[in-house]
Amino acid sequence: MKLKLIIALGVIGSFLASCQKDNFDEPGSKLEGKLVYKGEAINVSYNDVTFQLWEPGWQKKGEINVAVDQDGSFSAMLFDANYKLVIPSNQGPFRSITNTETKSDTILVNLSGSKTMDIEVMPYYMIRTPQFTVAGREVTGTFKAEKIITDANAKNIERVNLYVNKTQFVDFRSNVASSELDGASFTAGTTVTLKATVPTLTPTQNYVFARIGLKIAGVEDMIFSPVVKVNL
Repeated sequence: MKLKLIIALGVIGSFLASCQKDNFDEPGSKLEGKLVYKGEAINVSYNDVTFQLWEPGWQKKGEINVAVDQDGSFSAMLFDANYKLVIPSNQGPFRSITNTETKSDTILVNLSGSKTMDIEVMPYYMIRTPQFTVAGREVTGTFKAEKIITDANAKNIERVNLYVNKTQFVDFRSNVASSELDGASFTAGTTVTLKATVPTLTPTQNYVFARIGLKIAGVEDMIFSPVVKVNL
């Protein structure tokens, strides 16, 4: 009888502990914004670029990784707190900018309720005046590459690509047609033209989505033009 009572009390204790865990508050504040250069969004590939949020005093719990969407936007639900925002050096087709408050690439984020803030970065290149036209099933993309970083940190263009896909997720992983041009075959500031032929799509649709990507030598993440819907 005594053993049964001990077991019963143990079960009740476990149940109460479980209820207490379930009653913890969920994060209630949203931090959102975009990665930008002079206010212009930095377009990247889906779920490849992230930054980290650290809450001082809680480093042992690990960082909070926040993913950046294709259009440079990000969103995270968080608890109100003071965070340190850091973009790891291997993330993104850009360099971090020294923050005036911290005198480093760390940004202090005081979150007390939902907040919108953009993160200013310095891209190696920007894709300018992207345009897309269609003739039959051939998509043509044109653009100019503007070299932003021109000092000792400057890097060359490795290649550029035109990507076309059935959905709005368009990059080197998600495409039904693509073309490539070696970076050595053109110079920044000149008009570049790429063409890709869209295959027969199943189920049939009379439109596709296109964007141009630029790969920087020695940098893993590409910078892209915005995704554009084009009619076939």
